[in-house]
Parts: sequence; structure tokens; C-alpha cells
Amino acid sequence: MNKFLKIFGILFLGCAVAGVCAAVAIYLWAAKDLPSFKKITDYKPPLVTTVYAQDDKVLGYFYKEKRFLVTLDQMSEWIPKAFLAAEDASFYEHDGVDLTAIVRAFKANLMAGRTKQGGSTITQQVIKRLLLTSERSYKRKLKEAILAFRLENYLTKEEILTIYLNHIFLGAHSYGVEAASRTYFAKHSKDLTIAQAALIAGLPQAPTRYNPYQSFELARQRQEYVLSHMRGLGWITEEQYQEALAEPIELKSMDDPSWQVGAYYLEEVRRWLVDQYGEDMVYNGGLTVTTPCSLKHQGAAEKALRRGLLDSAQRRGWLGPVGHFTEADKPGVLEEGPQTTDGIMEKDRLMKAFVTGVSSSEARVEFGKFKGTIPLKAMWWVREPDFRKSHEDVPNPTDARKILKKGDVVWVTVDSAPEKEDGTWILDLEREPEVEGALVSIKPGTGEVVALVGGYSFAKSQFNRATQARRQPGSAFKPVVYSAALDNGYTAASIVLDAPIVYANDAEGKLWRPENFEGTFEGPTLLRTALVKSKNLCTIRVAQKLGIRTIIERAEAMGLESDFPHDLSVSLGSAVVTPMNLCEAYTTFARGGSYIKPRTVLSVKSAWGDELYASKPEAVDAMSPQTAYIMSTLMKQVVQNGTGWRAKVLKRPVAGKTGTSNMEQDAWFMGFAPYLLTGVYVGFDELTPMGKWETGSRAASPIWVDYRKHVEEDYPYEDFTQPPGIVMVKVDGKTGKLASPSSTEEYFLPFKVGSEPTETSSSYGENGEAPASADDLFKQTF
Repeated sequence: MNKFLKIFGILFLGCAVAGVCAAVAIYLWAAKDLPSFKKITDYKPPLVTTVYAQDDKVLGYFYKEKRFLVTLDQMSEWIPKAFLAAEDASFYEHDGVDLTAIVRAFKANLMAGRTKQGGSTITQQVIKRLLLTSERSYKRKLKEAILAFRLENYLTKEEILTIYLNHIFLGAHSYGVEAASRTYFAKHSKDLTIAQAALIAGLPQAPTRYNPYQSFELARQRQEYVLSHMRGLGWITEEQYQEALAEPIELKSMDDPSWQVGAYYLEEVRRWLVDQYGEDMVYNGGLTVTTPCSLKHQGAAEKALRRGLLDSAQRRGWLGPVGHFTEADKPGVLEEGPQTTDGIMEKDRLMKAFVTGVSSSEARVEFGKFKGTIPLKAMWWVREPDFRKSHEDVPNPTDARKILKKGDVVWVTVDSAPEKEDGTWILDLEREPEVEGALVSIKPGTGEVVALVGGYSFAKSQFNRATQARRQPGSAFKPVVYSAALDNGYTAASIVLDAPIVYANDAEGKLWRPENFEGTFEGPTLLRTALVKSKNLCTIRVAQKLGIRTIIERAEAMGLESDFPHDLSVSLGSAVVTPMNLCEAYTTFARGGSYIKPRTVLSVKSAWGDELYASKPEAVDAMSPQTAYIMSTLMKQVVQNGTGWRAKVLKRPVAGKTGTSNMEQDAWFMGFAPYLLTGVYVGFDELTPMGKWETGSRAASPIWVDYRKHVEEDYPYEDFTQPPGIVMVKVDGKTGKLASPSSTEEYFLPFKVGSEPTETSSSYGENGEAPASADDLFKQTF
């Protein structure tokens, strides 16, 4: 017996040793190439980068996986409980591996004859998703268990659960509970109810299969399963359980504002971020980016630019209908049109309409679910396109039947709504614009860009004309020239000759005969009037006296970046610039002598809240406060008495300058008050004439006015502050001398102290008086 016991003991010991050795061998086999779990402790999942506009409103998102990082205290208390009930109720009891759950799952799967349950803990799921592959093998399961045990001894339970709830895929392109909360309930995770948390917690087992948008009943069954487990564990009461079951599930996704209002602004921010931090960080880093964009300003700017470009397109004539279709095609056309009245009255919203009949006085149409008419008066602009003629040069159409016919599909906007719901809408005939444009609006005090629009439609063209198009500013450059003149012996009352002039280019054997836009000459002219009326010939004479180098140096001092031509054409705006850069230069006048660099990004923070970037206003001195004030005052008169007259409608102290390049290829309006500077550009992407009279005054300033009318109320009435060293003097408009009782034309003008006129004007022609010395005017003639 003793011998038997000895033999049994030896065999048992040998088996035990063999078992231990086998276990060690299996462990070493499974653990020999384990990945380091420590990288989980520096958890950096792919996260959504969020770009904010003003007032914490979202401008847009950048991401590859839709995931927002939230901590346990930033989510509803029911979310962790629901997920633990569904996936790992003993999470806080085990050390990473739950042997009881494994045995239970094994029995259930054995009885079902298939894989019905899983025994993985939440810790194991974290290991599998972050470190291992989804391979189904015993070796991977062993690796998973080993790593889970190690991780439990390195991180706290709360840290592991936080990682899991942020990383898990929950269907509908949503990763983590915050993204799922936004996708299924249009809520943040902190606001979920018990019922909503339970529905989301039921998704991990099969996110696509249980997606409530696709399989609502299956999702509901999983929700009930989770709720029953929560009740069974005592985490919710019977009353809470019944209330959660009775709570209706209303699926709603939180709106994604990306690439809607502010698409050009968002793209400008995206390009800057990629340049600074790289594409991977932008799309995976979960950055928080703040911008000065105002969605109110941005929306108003986009609508104003679109409407202005539609108006510009109309003035160029009719290109015909979108197409001609049969009755069989009508349902497809109507499907594209409006099905509700939401936004239908917006004047920048083009809608397709199917022409059902035409008489001499109108066209009857259907658009979307509505009926309308296009009266003949709404076709006033229809003519054969000819850039050499304006629409005023061509008679209005007299018969709608010569323009449209049944079956035509055309673009329309709403002119007026019917009194009854099923009534007939009055519509305007439209055409899609080929001409493009840009608008930039900056706070001169801080450089914050509150609105930026780079074209008619971001969906059609991502080319940002506000920051990427380099075009000739034309007369919008003249304030640069005149500001230099004020620092080199000229005053607002200096007399400049407005008369024909010819320059010979001996090197090329050519003659240059610059002209005024209107083709007339006024002889001796005040510098003030030369700017207000945008006289080219006066400007050239001023530039000739100053010297090209002086003008270029002033332009560069104001922040303009261009390859400036070293000839007199530079004074007429022949150097190409971007709208953003020209706005930057113009802040010199609005700020009182220093320009400020535009800012589209105010700050950037990491996913964990660390500040990576913070911008501050950067101002650069460019001219004296006195010169800036005089120029702003003169440009106020451009608005009151010159080409910027449309801006008078604001009834505020606004300064501005129009600009038009040769053959009306580019049109500009730069307008500003101390609190807001806005620049508008209009032109074709390829150098093409826009048409007769398509000037800065006609093509660009109406867009400026339309935008500013919608935002001006945000600012108090404010005029430009007069700096020390300025004296205001009333001068004679013909001679530039002090006004006298006999003066027929008078202006109240600013002067630097000591430069103001001291001699009083007498009646023109009396005693042979001339507006300036004969010698001086003679010199300007040649």
C-alpha cells in the first residue's frame, strides 16, 4: 500500500510538474511575441477635429472615424451601467478575464451548436481592438487573456472603461458613445436617458445588424435585453425599467454643418491646419479649433454674393433654357424642385421649373410641388449676349413665346407668394452665373475675419477666390497712390490736371494713351475730386511726380504682396493681388495708419485640451495717423459724391473705393467703417470682359451693400476718430484755396496742420486768377 501511494504520489507530482511545464510552455509560446500594451496607456484614437465659429457654434468637422473623446464624468451615468450590463456585469470584480463567463459561454455555445455567446470581458475587448487582430484562434485568445491581466494591473478600471466607451464601433459611421448619441438621438452623451443609453449599449454585438435606422425592431429587442439585465443587477428599479420600456424612441441625427454655411471659410482653415500640423493630425487628432467666423455674417455674405452674381449673369443676356423635355420627363424634373416652402423665398435659391404653357404675357410652370407663372416683366433681361452692349442698349422683350415654349426647363426664383396655400407663385426667370466672385469681411481692430466667401458655389468649385485668385484691383489701388502723395507735398486741395496725355515706350516702339473711364476731361481738378471721381489721368500725373518707386514702397508698407510693374500703369492697379490681401492693406486706413494681418484661426487645442496655437493681433505701421484719417475722409466722399454712392443707403459714416480693370474684366468695391472692413471682387476665372458698364460700382458695390445691410445693426454708429495734427478747412472746389462768399463749389476738407491753404479764393476769372499757377499746370501737361 505504501508502495502504491509512493508510486501514485510520484506520478501525481510528475503530472503536476508536467502540467506546470506545459502551462509555462503554452504561456511562453503565446507570450513570446506579445505587443506592448503600454501604448494603450497613451490612448490616442482617431478623433474628430472640430472647428468652431463664434459663440461656440460648429463651423464643421474633419475626420476619418467619427469619434469624439469624452470622459466618464462627461457622459450620462446610465451609459457605463448599460454597457456593463450588456457586455461585462462583473467588470469591477475580475482581473481582466472572467472564467465564470467563459464557462457559461462555452456551455451555451455547446448546447446551441454554434457561437451564441462570447466570454470576453471589456478589458479583453479593448486589447483585441487596440492591440490584436480579429483572428479566431486559441493562440490569439491566450494572448488576449495575458494582455488583459497585465492591463488590469497597469490601468484603473475607470481608465479601461473610458477607453472602451470611446473606441467601440456603434454603427452608422459612429465610433464611441458621444458620436452614437449624436447620430441616433441628436444629443450629447451627457443628456441620454436610461432608454437611450440601453439602446446604444445593445449595439456592440452586431452594430450593423442592430442599427435602429435599418432594423428598428431588432434594436428594440436588444434594448429590452439590456434594460432587463440592468434591472436584474439592481442598477435600475422596476419603475425605471417600466418607464424606459414605455419611452418612445425618436431617432434623429444631429446636423453636420460641415461644408454648408461657411464652406470656403472651413476649407481655408483646413488648408492652414494641414500646413501647420499635417493631414494625419487634422483628420485623426481630435483638435479643437476656434475661428472668428460669424455664422450670421457668413450666411449674409454668401447670400449677397450669390444674388449679386445672379444679377450680373442676367445683365449679360440669355443663354437659353436648361433643357427641353417631354411630359414623361416632368416627374423627374419636379422631384428636384422644392417639396416644402422652407427657404423657398430666398432670392439666391435657384429652382428648376417645368414650362407647361406660354402666352405672350407669361409662362406657366410647375416647380417641385408648386405651380407658378413667370410674367413677361420678369424676362426683362433676356437678350442675345454681347459684352459690347449693356441691357439698357437693347429693348426689353415683348412676347414671352419668343423666349420660352412648353417643355422647357428653366431656373427661377420666387418673386412673391400666393395668398392661398395652393395658389400660384409669381416667379422670376434666372440663369446660372458663369461669373465668379469673392467677399472678405474683417474687423480692423483685431484682424478677425468674420466672413469669407470664395465663389458662387463650393460644391461646383473649391477654388477660393478670396485667398487664391490674384487679379488687378484697378482704381481700388488709387488710395495707395494718393496716400503716398499726401506724404510727399500734396494735400486734399492740390490742383492736378485732368487732360489727355501720351507716353512713348521707346524700347517697344509703342505709345500709351491712358484715358478716364467715362472718356471726358475736366481740366484743373482738386486732388480730392480726382479720387472721388476716380480720374485716371490725374492719378497718372500724381504718380509721375511721386516716382514709381515711392508708390511701390507705399504699397509694400501697407502689406500688399505682388510683383509690381515698374511703370506708371502700377498707379492704375495693374499689379495683381488677392481680395484678402487688398482688404489687409485697406485696414491701414480704417485703423488709423497701421495694417493688421487677417486671422482665420484664433486657437488650436489638442484632444486633451493642451493649447497648441493661439493667435494675437499683428499690426504693422504703414503711414501716419493723419494721412490715414485724410484718406478715410476723402473715401467717405467717394461714397457720398462718387462711384461708391450705393453705400449711402446705410446712412452711416462709410468710406469706400470702387475698382475696375481694363475692359471690365475685374470689378471691386472696398468699403469700411472703423468697426468693419469688407471687400468684394467680381470677375471670370479666365480673363474675360464681363460686359459694358460691369464696373465696381455696378457689379461689386450692390453685393457689399446687400451684405452690410444685414449685419450693420450689430455695431453702434461710429465715425473715424480725428487724430491730433489735423485741421478742417472749407476750400473752394475750383481753386483749392480758402472758400469765399463767391465760391460756387465748396468742400470741407482735412489738412495736416501747416499744410492748409491760407489764401482766399476770389471769383474764377477775376483778375486773371487761375486754379493753380500757370507754370505748374503747364508742366503737368507734358
